[in-house]
Amino acid sequence: MGSMSMDMPMGSTTMAMSATGTGMSMPASTTASGGMDMSMGPGACKISMLWNWYTVDSCFISPTWHNKSKGMFAGSCIGVILLVLSLELLRRAGKEYDRYIIEQYKRSLAPITSPESSTSSTHDANSKGPSATAARTSTPALQSFRPNVLQQAIRALLHMLQFAVAYFIMLLAMYYNGYIIICIFIGAFIGYFIFGWESFNVGQGGRDRLQEEVTVCCG
Repeated sequence: MGSMSMDMPMGSTTMAMSATGTGMSMPASTTASGGMDMSMGPGACKISMLWNWYTVDSCFISPTWHNKSKGMFAGSCIGVILLVLSLELLRRAGKEYDRYIIEQYKRSLAPITSPESSTSSTHDANSKGPSATAARTSTPALQSFRPNVLQQAIRALLHMLQFAVAYFIMLLAMYYNGYIIICIFIGAFIGYFIFGWESFNVGQGGRDRLQEEVTVCCG
């Protein structure tokens, strides 16, 4: 009987402690769920993981990027547009550099072709008919070109810059600020309008344009 009287209070004490722990954990979970929208009072950063239209006191990337006025927020919007423009510029620069090294490779092959070989090839083409001409014209298209170490390093640098800028744009979009996301769309439109305005290769039926990568978050 004595042992039973000792066990009863201990069990009730354990139940009370567990109930108290449960009661203390409920506000903590409520606070965690409410942490989707964080604001520490007037003048502090406003950060939300849900769609919002914050302007004044909105912060991006770091506490130093704190828009304390509507003018500062307008400057941030212009900066985001320019950031997306720079991404399209880097993509165009990468394509232009590829064209440059290919043309440089073609010029390096020009001295190899002597006038005698070109005359003989023309004579063979005239004597053997259209099949030889088609084979001769299709031969350069089958040639492959591998950039050297320096050229590949420059190509890798341009790709790294594209990736870095695209990553920062993705981070800005994750703040779910409607104005910032609209600015990203505007920058993508203006950037592709300016730097994506190129001619189509009619001989390839536009396949040279269709093979381009679609604009994605990570470049």
